Amino acid sequence: MAHVLVIGGGVGGLATALLAARHGHTAELFERDPRVPGTALDRDFFGWRRPAVPQATQPHVVLGAARAVLRDELPDVHAEMLRLGAREQHELDWFEVRPPQRPGDEDLVMLQARRIVLESAFTTALRAEPGVVLRHGEPVTGLTTERGAHALRVTGVTTHSGSSAGDLVVDAGGRRGGAERWLAEAGCRPARVERHRTGLAYFCRWYRLPEGLAQGPRRPWTVTGGAFAGCAVLPADNRVFAVTLIVHTRDDTRSALRDPGVFEAAARAFPPGAAWLDLGAESLSDVLATASLDNRWSPLADERGPVVAGLVPVGDAIAHTNPTLGQGTSLALWAARRVARTADREPGSVRFAADYHAWAVRTLKPWFDFQVVADAAVGERFATRAGRTGTAREAAALFDCALEDPEVMRARARVRHLAEPPGRAYADPGIRARVARWLAARPDYTPNAVGPDRGEWEKLTAG
Repeated sequence: MAHVLVIGGGVGGLATALLAARHGHTAELFERDPRVPGTALDRDFFGWRRPAVPQATQPHVVLGAARAVLRDELPDVHAEMLRLGAREQHELDWFEVRPPQRPGDEDLVMLQARRIVLESAFTTALRAEPGVVLRHGEPVTGLTTERGAHALRVTGVTTHSGSSAGDLVVDAGGRRGGAERWLAEAGCRPARVERHRTGLAYFCRWYRLPEGLAQGPRRPWTVTGGAFAGCAVLPADNRVFAVTLIVHTRDDTRSALRDPGVFEAAARAFPPGAAWLDLGAESLSDVLATASLDNRWSPLADERGPVVAGLVPVGDAIAHTNPTLGQGTSLALWAARRVARTADREPGSVRFAADYHAWAVRTLKPWFDFQVVADAAVGERFATRAGRTGTAREAAALFDCALEDPEVMRARARVRHLAEPPGRAYADPGIRARVARWLAARPDYTPNAVGPDRGEWEKLTAG
């Protein structure tokens, strides 16, 4: 049994502490914010100022990979999310008649809920868990370390009230955490960090469907976009949904989208936005903007191996991904589960750090790289405001073909829910043949043609 110290009370930290306890360890979780998620969802979601967690009020999804962790290892958390109003949506329900079941289809299910629902469900479980101590309002101020034969070793954390020792320290402090600075102060050699700017800005507004209308259109989760902007509608819990517009950070119309009237006019120019806003929904928030987004891979290792022992990163602290694909929660829960399952294997050793790093490179890095490639394609298109040709046309055709072909949709969903890597799912000869036939039947197909043209967009954003 190990004693695990967790820095940060976001999704990754909550999951790590709970899973560690469920695997027979003890855990202490340190979170700077004194406020604890409760069950007053609207109050906590819209009224809780969380400057250290700016993504908290942005849309979130729990993809099939994360849902599988909850279902298999934390069924009480899964059940509590459903009790609090989360909804489940199977990807193959896009079609009027769901295609015949195949092995693995049970994992192509999305849990639709605001982030606060997941945090609340985790907190309820943690409060009842005897092996966990929650220290909200007690931020970590540094690390206690000792010099090992091969690498610096972290032995605990410090706070304003003293120090705490542990067998393993888990950095769940996100990309804005202090671990990088604390390690440098302790004389640790720097790790190799990989950053990719996306050039994308997101503008989101929250709404609630009218009383008596339990759900919106049957096909809610599509993302549409043209050559320079995109729109997504993301249903959540308790009749709440978010409309999001995506533009490039260099687009000079983006500042106008902060105006609610301009935002709604622009959103209605896309089919998903119009379909949901025409239902008479009540607005619940201002337009919430987020930009300066990047994809950041931050393992505590370099070409020589681990730079530190006794400390491992989870969630955004190791793989911060742009929210376009919604992968963050799944990658965080995978890392939390890995820590919980292995924390009894000499957690303070260099070998443990090396094994964790090797696991992360095998398991997390391919999905990080997929995010980087996907964002680069969208960012380039939005920056140049132009349609794409060649292989990009074929890639766009795969996604549009999936809306009509259940077999292609299944392949797309397996990638979306992190069940199968794109290089394998999309390279399947049967899938490639179906997309080729779909394209051959549409010689005039133009990718990314949904939504307003540039002239209409500039009129809409001019108010």
